[in-house]
Amino acid sequence: MVSPRLIAKIESEEPASRLAVLIDADNAQAAVIEPILAEIARFGEATVKRIYGDFTSSASASWKRVLQKNAIKPVQQFAYTIGKNATDSSLIIDAMDLLYTRKFDGFCLVTSDSDFTGLAMRLREEGLTVLGFGENKTPDAFRSACHRFILTEVLRSNQSENVEPLAINKTNQAETELSPSTPNIVSKSLLPTQFLVSALEQSSDESGWSHLGTFGSYLTKIKPDFDSRAYGFKKLSELVKSRVDLFLTEERVPSGQQNKQLYLKRKK
Repeated sequence: MVSPRLIAKIESEEPASRLAVLIDADNAQAAVIEPILAEIARFGEATVKRIYGDFTSSASASWKRVLQKNAIKPVQQFAYTIGKNATDSSLIIDAMDLLYTRKFDGFCLVTSDSDFTGLAMRLREEGLTVLGFGENKTPDAFRSACHRFILTEVLRSNQSENVEPLAINKTNQAETELSPSTPNIVSKSLLPTQFLVSALEQSSDESGWSHLGTFGSYLTKIKPDFDSRAYGFKKLSELVKSRVDLFLTEERVPSGQQNKQLYLKRKK
């Protein structure tokens, strides 16, 4: 018998966002699916999990164990002609079918293919959250079409104890190499300093202070693929605190709350 206390706790909790996870097997790797699903769990519940590809080919053999273990439904799609990708069409058709059920709060598209840019834009037009997962080679068009784009290399590196920063795909942004002597910063990483400063100016109040959550939200709105883990930091707060040359930080307890929250300001 289920405890009445447990039932009351469950009923009092806010319902998780319902997410549809659609995986392009031609542009995803089986080894990173479990970290992707763990990341998706931070945003909501994966109520639909489907993967699209030709699973009769030898190249798809690595998927079998992963699909069974994680309850992912395979959607078999034969290649009708050489050089044409029938998988994309099948995934897009299913996505639109799921969209019109009106049962979902968002979609997770696992692919590094820019051909899904139009799909991501269409889902956003319907007011749904779009999360993209792909490799660093993913074109900017698809990254920008998502509310958040998460690099699979970051998730893969988090599986090991030694997290290596990535060589971030850089376009039209001023990059500043981090000093090897700065505490807790990996010198191989490049941080978009000017972008961070501009985002802080836009998200701060009249006094120049910004709540960390507001700052982080603005970062991902402007640059959906921004992720502090790509620069060697597990959390945005760690990145901000490490850059004493850029930011002043202060912990406050907001009125009516008990926990401290981090605020930051541009260092003059």
